[in-house]
Amino acid sequence: MTKQRNSNQSIVNNKGLVWGGILTITILWGYAWVLMKASLEYMGPLTFSSFRFGIGAITLLLICWLFKLGLPQKRYWKPLFIIGTLQTAVVFLLVMFALMFVGAGKSSVLLYSMPMWSSLLAVKFLDEKLTPLKTTGLIIGMIGLLTILGWDIFTGQNAEVIFGELLIIIAAISWAISNIYYRLKVQELPKIQASAFQMLFGAVGIFIVTLIMESGHSIEINFHSIYYILFTGVLASAFCFTVWFMIMSVVDMVTATISTLLVPIFGLLFSSLLLKEQLTIGVIIGSSLILIGIIVAQMKQPRVKY
Repeated sequence: MTKQRNSNQSIVNNKGLVWGGILTITILWGYAWVLMKASLEYMGPLTFSSFRFGIGAITLLLICWLFKLGLPQKRYWKPLFIIGTLQTAVVFLLVMFALMFVGAGKSSVLLYSMPMWSSLLAVKFLDEKLTPLKTTGLIIGMIGLLTILGWDIFTGQNAEVIFGELLIIIAAISWAISNIYYRLKVQELPKIQASAFQMLFGAVGIFIVTLIMESGHSIEINFHSIYYILFTGVLASAFCFTVWFMIMSVVDMVTATISTLLVPIFGLLFSSLLLKEQLTIGVIIGSSLILIGIIVAQMKQPRVKY
């Protein structure tokens, strides 16, 4: 336990390492939205999620075996099951289904309303304080998200699009709850072990739902579909969620979750370049507001001298 704390403290002291990790996972997650949307050409959304998180779980379990981490203690099985259900199964079942109705760029924006929910829950359940600067940064970031979405979220959309957007917002709340639950219940576990077993439980849940909902659907296996599965499974899932658990263990919840507002910026950029989704002036202004919000949230509160 002492060794784990010392390791965490060394990471905290190295701001470059923390922000390097944040930048890496946000770029990979942003790009993954393009692949998630493109995968729908070759298989059902639930089938893709089964492949993605099955590969991700197998990758992490192999790493656990190589490092001889073994099984988590029995008291961690229930929390890991709950986290896997909330963070992997619920989030990505809802998101992948919603992508049939909502663009990849806009979907990433909606899911990353997660920092707002996480920050509010952290105040109540983790006794974290929302400083004036962090509150201001969060508000600016959320305004940026709304600017990107535009008023079309409220008017002029058909029922299918609105339904898809609501599913993604529910997914964002589910992810936020899992973040808080992780900090409360399994933070002491090695990050690779925690990521591996929560993903295993989540993948099993997704697979069961897939068998029920998409057992008769066709699957096209080719270079593109294999690339989508491997990239999202190994890098965007196994690697990124392990780094995400590490970041959540060494910085406060508000800082960790606000930083993920970078993901929709990368998601929109990659969607514009690769899927030809429209990059409007609202998207550019909103993205700028998100960056400003992140910078403000990281500014140190000036000390008051008496």
